[in-house]
Amino acid sequence: MTTAKRVRLAPEERRAQLIALGLQMLATRPLEELSVEELADQAGISRGLLFHYFNSKQEFHLAVATEAARHMLEVTAPDPDLPAEQRLVTSLGKMIDYVTENSDTYISLVRGAASGDDELRALFDATRSANANRILQSAPEFGVTPTPEVELAVHGWVAFAEEVIVRWLRAGQPGVTSREQLMQLLANALFALAGAANV
Repeated sequence: MTTAKRVRLAPEERRAQLIALGLQMLATRPLEELSVEELADQAGISRGLLFHYFNSKQEFHLAVATEAARHMLEVTAPDPDLPAEQRLVTSLGKMIDYVTENSDTYISLVRGAASGDDELRALFDATRSANANRILQSAPEFGVTPTPEVELAVHGWVAFAEEVIVRWLRAGQPGVTSREQLMQLLANALFALAGAANV
């Protein structure tokens, strides 16, 4: 590996560069294995200078995970111009495509929910809540009232969907079920859970 040539950047530009490099590394390894030494080498800075932008390795990991979560929510955002059912199916397709294209990053995010770091857990919980709230906003269009019971069921479904998608991906995808069948499975599970809670 070659060391990058040192280039002077404004503090906010350098911080953004380091986070972007961290995201690239996250595509091939778990979050906890992001190497500060390798990152500093790729950025062309000293390890000590890296800690000028992040107080600790944990803070750097949190910054990378936050950007990864933001990007995931951005690229999987539902299209508000679509009818409710098509919006849901399209969003599920976007999520499956994102996971397929960014499997290591996604698995790091999902598995991070079991992290011992309180800030990371809070980030993952907030990301799950954002996904659940997208669905709950559309609930009335499906004739479902977003009661506390329904909210609980939808939040549980988000965790279920994460696990199913990860297992599907690791099992070889079409050898187990097709992308379309997976989307249908997830949609059916969502309607079943929401319907059971909507009593």
